[in-house]
Amino acid sequence: MYEKIFSKYTPERENLIYILHDIQDNHPQNYISEEAVAAVGKYLRVAPAHIYGVLTFYTMFSTKPRGKNIIRLCESPPCFLKGSDKIIAKLRELLNIKVGETTGDEQFTLETCACLGVCGNAPVMMINEDVYGDLTEEKVAVIIDKLKGEKL
Repeated sequence: MYEKIFSKYTPERENLIYILHDIQDNHPQNYISEEAVAAVGKYLRVAPAHIYGVLTFYTMFSTKPRGKNIIRLCESPPCFLKGSDKIIAKLRELLNIKVGETTGDEQFTLETCACLGVCGNAPVMMINEDVYGDLTEEKVAVIIDKLKGEKL
């Protein structure tokens, strides 16, 4: 897998983030493994410590396995003022997991983030690449039910 990804990028440091995104997006568990860090380090001639620094700085990266559907709920002040605390409680109830956890069937991982950049539609969440705004507890339940049905 790594060689195919590396072939898209020249072995220069400025490609590190692009390579890491590509690896994570192509991993069935949506994360960057130790093996991947070692391979990237060797390809770019960069120390693994530097790569881990990047991975832990940017919240869109994960160094632990995650579910098929990554749910990121915005916790910015506009989202909080519009009820993101109720939305996170509803997601925890529906999925029976806490923030940072993955469901037993590996279908959902629940995360929070600082801002998704669509404050006019607060509260907002992103599931994989799809953004959902103007959320209510009822809307969240419908979205999760639909995604649960798609796994069949």
